[in-house]
Amino acid sequence: MRFSLSLAVLSVLASSVTSPGAANDDVLKAEAERVAVVARAREAAVAIFAAGGQGGGSGVVITPDGYALSNFHVTKGAGDAMKCGMADGRMYDAVIVGIDPVGDVALLKLLGRDDFPHAVLGDSDQVQAGDWAFAVGNPFLLATDFTPSVSYGIISGVHRYQYPAGTLLEYTDCIQTDASINPGNSGGPLFDSQGRLIGINGRGSFEKRGRVNVGVGYAISINQIKNFLGHLKAGRVVDHATLGARVASQADGRVTVADILDDSDAFRRGLRPGDEIVRFGGRVIRTVNAFKNVLGIFPRDWRVMLTYRREGQTYDVPVRLEGVHSPEELISKVQGRAPAEPVPDEPMPEKREPGQRRPRDGGPRPTPALARREPMPAEVKAVYETRRGYANYYFNKLERSRVWNHCIARGDFHEATGEWLLRGELAGGGDAEFRLSDVAAGCTLPGGHMRVPITEDLTSASDPPGSGGMLAALELWRRLVVLGPEKFGDMYYLGTAPLAGPHAAADVPALFRVLGHDRAPAAASHGELCDVLAGTFAGVECRFMFDPKSGNLVAMEMYRSDNDDPCELYFADYAELEGRVFPRRIEVRYGDAVYLAVKLVEVKLDKMGDK
Repeated sequence: MRFSLSLAVLSVLASSVTSPGAANDDVLKAEAERVAVVARAREAAVAIFAAGGQGGGSGVVITPDGYALSNFHVTKGAGDAMKCGMADGRMYDAVIVGIDPVGDVALLKLLGRDDFPHAVLGDSDQVQAGDWAFAVGNPFLLATDFTPSVSYGIISGVHRYQYPAGTLLEYTDCIQTDASINPGNSGGPLFDSQGRLIGINGRGSFEKRGRVNVGVGYAISINQIKNFLGHLKAGRVVDHATLGARVASQADGRVTVADILDDSDAFRRGLRPGDEIVRFGGRVIRTVNAFKNVLGIFPRDWRVMLTYRREGQTYDVPVRLEGVHSPEELISKVQGRAPAEPVPDEPMPEKREPGQRRPRDGGPRPTPALARREPMPAEVKAVYETRRGYANYYFNKLERSRVWNHCIARGDFHEATGEWLLRGELAGGGDAEFRLSDVAAGCTLPGGHMRVPITEDLTSASDPPGSGGMLAALELWRRLVVLGPEKFGDMYYLGTAPLAGPHAAADVPALFRVLGHDRAPAAASHGELCDVLAGTFAGVECRFMFDPKSGNLVAMEMYRSDNDDPCELYFADYAELEGRVFPRRIEVRYGDAVYLAVKLVEVKLDKMGDK
């Protein structure tokens, strides 16, 4: 019996051993697949050279029409116009589009074709230590024939935080790899084993005397860049976010609020010293480092969900984030010097001062034109426009027109310049009537009638009480719809933002169900980012949020003051109105409360002179 069992075991083992020929075939197949993936990825890589021939780095094309990512410290040295070589052996002119000086990211656009090979964006949140990865770029500017170099390795770590190294560059939530990243690789792509773009290489630990990589390189995660991409396409100088609070670790492992600004949105939402931070931006917070990592992936002014605990009670609130710098401070840092290739061998003290006031972004602020090494080629000059507060104002105008043209494709209201009459039913019972015109905005609600004159200063137009300025906000909505962004006031394309934070599906739909509507606008219910136009009229700042799929206006925020909550309008149930679409449900929010929700039953939009 023992002899028979041994034979059976040997038989099974023998059948499980692959023949040498089959093993070789598997190895060759895997090698061929890897070579093919690398070959495809290399086609999207860019070798960046300063227009005057001094300096350079790497980049990667991410769209067929030539938008490409790189590092800010690479493009800062190269200038507004640069030369970009690709693996096809051709040199292309390129122009700066937008910059993120804190996150060390720049967006540029290659010119000359509309069918560029481009990388597929991956999901860096799915990356794990031990995954295979490869870096592509132009180390030591060796790619004189534009053929990029490739280094292969593994992911050594994720969610790494790197302190600012004597500059304003702060690497948060980055990916660590042992794939060789050397000077010149900066701005180049880090791909996963399937050839998906998971990060932009930008930082490494070097042996100082020889500037030789020691096997520790860092890439900015592509998911962080996705959050900023709309702002970069807006041609802007972008800042990162702060909560307006300082956190600290406790002996029992909790992360608690050590200090908080009393004029921050987090304070208005109820956060206080001693509260425990449980979740932030969709992640569980167990260390101060984890908190800094999450904070660094968001642009200023985004709304994100915060979960905190006090005396056993848990609170979930959407919080608007402030900026790390004041706009003038950021511009001053950009003007002062171009960051050198970062070498973060020794941690530097954290630059964020939690007790310092960071004003909310009130719109574009001054920024210098980045240095040009020689006159721009005519093709580049045609897509470059200087304006204070922008890296390239041409692209802001381009994006502003794109958003507005998408909106009015379903209905142009430029002739509806007379009084607007809106009648509806309130969710809590009773009727509502609104009359909106260039001279005044009025409403009749169950509590009575109220009228607000439209003057050159609407900063004190807070009526009705408790609404945050609903009547002024409704009139400014009408103003945009009738006049468009060019005539509204000082209006620009801000970029993209979530409708009510990453967990909008847990917040906004419930509000719309109050209206008898079973879901929120598409941009909110699917967690997508809205296109945002921002403008100022009569002293108040307005932000208009558009569904990127339908083009419909889904929300509006009106800020009468930097230190107060905005009046928020939400629009839903668009339906045909005289050949155009118009919202049939409007909700008004102020702070943590819903002021009113109305279902419109009659809409009359007069032309000027109509009665």
